[in-house]
Amino acid sequence: MAPFRAEHMGSLLRPQELLDVREAIREKGLSEEQAGLPAVEEKAVGHVVKLQQDLGFKAVTSGEYNRTRFWGLMWDEFEGTLRLQDAEASMFRLYHPDVVSLIEQDRKVMPGDSVIAGSKLSHNPAKSVSNLHELRLVQKFVPESEWGNIKLTMITPAWFHMRYKQGRAYTKEAYANDAEYFDDVAKVYQAELDVLYKAGLRNVQFDDPGLAYFCSDKFRQGWEEDKDNIGTVDDLLDAYIKLYNDSISKLPADFHTGVHLCRGNFIGGRHFAEGAYDIIAQKLFTDLKVNTFYLEYDTERAGGFEPLKFLPKDRNVVIGAISTKLRDLEDKEEIKQRIYKAADFVAEGSGQTREEALKRIALSPQCGFSTHETGYPLSEEDEKKKLALVRQIADEIWGEA
Repeated sequence: MAPFRAEHMGSLLRPQELLDVREAIREKGLSEEQAGLPAVEEKAVGHVVKLQQDLGFKAVTSGEYNRTRFWGLMWDEFEGTLRLQDAEASMFRLYHPDVVSLIEQDRKVMPGDSVIAGSKLSHNPAKSVSNLHELRLVQKFVPESEWGNIKLTMITPAWFHMRYKQGRAYTKEAYANDAEYFDDVAKVYQAELDVLYKAGLRNVQFDDPGLAYFCSDKFRQGWEEDKDNIGTVDDLLDAYIKLYNDSISKLPADFHTGVHLCRGNFIGGRHFAEGAYDIIAQKLFTDLKVNTFYLEYDTERAGGFEPLKFLPKDRNVVIGAISTKLRDLEDKEEIKQRIYKAADFVAEGSGQTREEALKRIALSPQCGFSTHETGYPLSEEDEKKKLALVRQIADEIWGEA
């Protein structure tokens, strides 16, 4: 049962053949069938599943090969969403780390597409197919007895809310306030997770850059200065925790849930937010009802392990101590010592021994290897070495999958 001792965050470097086909679809206006995408995608996913299996990883993913960006198409498939192309900058919180790094100061628009609720949100199984397609593709290459180990990454339910100014994540015709909007978001997530559960999924990892932004002084200051906001920044964190808990409230007990506090790992290995977990750790670990927290701990920007004292006894933590942005391989003994140090803080908070605490700890890279399709500094060989190191350290510390 997840989490396993050696984990990775989902996305893996894409093969050139897959990138070429997607480029042909974009640039030449070909359909997916004309470009030969289904066969190329299936072959690529088969290859990447075998790569993970050969390296000893149990929670295999599609490598996110079905997506061009880590959040995929899930929100575009919900009924009621409206896609904005090059939306006006005035709609956005200009102090939100993603927005800060993407908006070009002189253009006053948010490049690329963004989604809002144009009308009431609902889930239509005939339209919500991308996650199901991705799951079924991975299942083709995994024995049915191991389907429960497969991990699907899913974007946080707050993804298309936090970036927008107060009340701009939806039209006035759709929702009167955030509470109404969050109620429907939770319902569509419940429906999506139910479909995936029935198809055999037992392991979901929510990717959430937003939660880490609550650790950022710059974001907190920007929030305080924005007079349009209703309530405090911590009220917003409470609302997001409730949104998560509502979204997963109907899941059966054998469905493992986790959240990855991602700090942004965009094209060229840029990152978006700095700040230690201390400021949100107690509230987050106590109130957010997921089984596992996947935390980035590759650099100083995440702070120390002290906040792990707040991890309740029934939760796990996966320490993201291996960088997916730097090609150099980490020192094995140094990483092992960091894991032991993390375990000591978990133990202190729970009144346990180090050995007991280690049972709730695992190791991973800090982020995906390819949150976007292209533009990353590592080669597939570098990626394999990093994953092999995670597996080796896990074997030496725990001696189990």
